[in-house]
This record gives sequence, structure tokens and C-alpha cells, in this order.
Amino acid sequence: MTNRRPVDSWLTDMDGVLVHEEHAIPGAAQFLQRLQETGRRFLVLTNNSIYTPRDLRARLAAGGIDVPEEAIWTSALATAQFLDDQRANGSAYVLGESGLTTALHDIGYIMSSRDPDYVVLGETRTYSFEAITRAIRLIDKGARFIATNPDATGPSAEGSLPATGSIAALITKATGVEPYYIGKPNPLMMRSALNRIDAHSETTVMIGDRIDTDIVSGLEAGLRTILVLSGSTQPHQVERHPFVPTRVVDSIADVVPLIDEFAPHE
Repeated sequence: MTNRRPVDSWLTDMDGVLVHEEHAIPGAAQFLQRLQETGRRFLVLTNNSIYTPRDLRARLAAGGIDVPEEAIWTSALATAQFLDDQRANGSAYVLGESGLTTALHDIGYIMSSRDPDYVVLGETRTYSFEAITRAIRLIDKGARFIATNPDATGPSAEGSLPATGSIAALITKATGVEPYYIGKPNPLMMRSALNRIDAHSETTVMIGDRIDTDIVSGLEAGLRTILVLSGSTQPHQVERHPFVPTRVVDSIADVVPLIDEFAPHE
């Protein structure tokens, strides 16, 4: 990393990097505090489309992590931006929670089950068989299929929960139509985040705990990447992939010194 341009912008995943089941990971608060103290541009990214940035800010604050609402970028927001760019003021049948519906309302989309432009699938804890059936029928009639992210499962205190990717697979099996996924590992999520903070890929680092989503999406968007081993990816899994992160560290606490080490000379 020292042979490249200085780093002035940071992107970081949330779950597994900053928090684990809503409990702050040691070093997370210090990392974000240092970014704010030094005036570095940053965004906290999440594939989770359930919550609005305001909701997530409150949840992080409860764990002692202070993140401004405008510094949180979700797959729901990225999906809304994509739809606004593709077909402004359109309509969508949505399977998801307030994080997704609020983002779509904010760009002027109409929620409709009558010949919508899109079926938009996000994450929810209460997937309805009736709603899934309706989505299948709308796609059969020609609605375009979008999904916020491909994650097959999500964490809970009791174990794994089926997530967006699992429900998308069910709908694809019934319709023969694959969704276009917006969230990681699609580098579109990274590009939209960079644009959000007016950052450049050559001077930005992406931090994540999943080598198959966070790291590969950062890599494909031209960013340097840091894998933390405090979440999904175990040390023995790193060498299985045909690509490697720029750096592997134990946790976000190990990244705090790098903010100054790789900062532009002032």
C-alpha cells in the first residue's frame, strides 16, 4: 500500500467489521472517530436493506459508535439510485422493509402491484408466501426483476436466516428470470459510494469481512482492500480464492494506525 497514492477516503462494511450482532467490535469507535478527526471522507456500507440510514445510525449509537446519517450507504439507497437513473418516476412492487420502501419513495417511485415497471426484492424478516406468489406472477407478465443484494443468509442470535438471495433463487426457479443484483459484490455499489463522497478509486480503501463480496467488489472497482478476520471469512479461507486482499488484519483496531500511515502529506 505504501507504493501507491496516499489514501484520503475510506469505505467500510458494517456487520463483521464495526459490529457483531449489534455489539461494537473493539476499535470500531476509535476508527470512525479518527476518520472524523482527520477530516477523511468515508462511508459505512451495508447490503442490509431493512433499515433506513437513520435507523442504522441509532442502532450503531446504541453500541457506542457515532456515525452521521449521511455517512451510511445501504443497498436500498444504491438500488433507488439505480432505478432513478434507469427509469425515473417509475413504479415497483416491493418485497422489503422501510429501508427499501423509504428509499424508493424518496426518488418519486410509486409502490404498485398493477403492472409495475419492476419487482424489487429486498430483505425482510417476514417474507409472505402471498407476496412471493404475486411477485412471480408480475415477473411472468413482464416486470423487470431487481434484488438489493445476493446474500443467501443473514445472522441472528438463533442462527442463520434466509435472506434476499435465497428468496431470489425461489423466484428465479419459478419464473426462469434472474434478478439484477445491486449490492455487493456488484462493483456498482462501490462506484455509487465513491460518487456519493466525491472520492477516487485510486485513493480509497475498502474494508470488509467477506472476501467473496466486500473484497471482490472493492477489487473490481479498482480500490485497495483490507480484509478483517473478525467476521465471516476465516484465515484458512483466504488462500482458496484466486485473488487476495491488499492486506489482511485481525480486526478494525489494526486499521486505526493505517489512517495516518497512508494519509496524504499535509
